[in-house]
Amino acid sequence: MALITWSASLSVGIGQLDRQHQKLIEMINGLHDAMMQGKGRDVLATTLDGLVAYTASHFANEERLMADHSFPGQSSHQAEHRQLVEQVQALARDLKDGKPVLTIAVMSFLRDWLNTHILGTDKKYGPYLTARGVN
Repeated sequence: MALITWSASLSVGIGQLDRQHQKLIEMINGLHDAMMQGKGRDVLATTLDGLVAYTASHFANEERLMADHSFPGQSSHQAEHRQLVEQVQALARDLKDGKPVLTIAVMSFLRDWLNTHILGTDKKYGPYLTARGVN
């Protein structure tokens, strides 16, 4: 069973960004599935590395669209992106350094951040960008 289920309520109204958000959800759900099978620790490092790489390209895409269309909330939005990347990189470092990292805590953090970020922060640029012809 999926931890996060994609629904229209998560859509920002921009197809390419919605598809990228769906991919992020898929990655978090993959970690959840592994955890439910008792294999969360086995895939945690790979999942964190994948999230760092994927969010870098996704965030760059979002930020480019915001810059191209002079989105007024771009600065604070980018700050949220940087904060998440730093947190995920710190978790990945801790894991590689042998520090205890609880899979369930990481999964909960990612789920909560993604839901909050999409439903709060990302929803603000959706109408702005679609009104400027981005779809």
